[in-house]
Amino acid sequence: MSNLLDRARRARARYGTDTPLPQPEKHGAAPPAPVVDSPAPQAATGEPAPAPRPRKTRVARTRISGTWVAVIIAVLVLVVLLIFILQNPTRTELTFLGATGTLPVGVAMLLAAIAGALLIALIGSARILQLRHAAHRRHR
Repeated sequence: MSNLLDRARRARARYGTDTPLPQPEKHGAAPPAPVVDSPAPQAATGEPAPAPRPRKTRVARTRISGTWVAVIIAVLVLVVLLIFILQNPTRTELTFLGATGTLPVGVAMLLAAIAGALLIALIGSARILQLRHAAHRRHR
């Protein structure tokens, strides 16, 4: 029971909820009295007081919500890249490892960015495989 309360307190601290948490039970203590809803208080005019507004609670972040944020950012970056490519149609001569050709400046920069992203992905994948291999060896 104590472990469950500790986890609830950590969640409360992390997500900022205002819901009070139950205290651990002490042996021999009387159980707490049940909470009874009382009728709404009446103002001096005889009309019932307005109902309290419900508390706003934070929704926990999930992997899917993080993915949606990443997709939205990626779409915005692609729109900016498209605008850049369309505004830079000037052709330039490029030489790479003996190959020569002409491309619009925007397309050349886009290809360079894609090559950089693929290089980073390759290095990251190699590191992930290395860590998995090390974890698999330790697990045996």
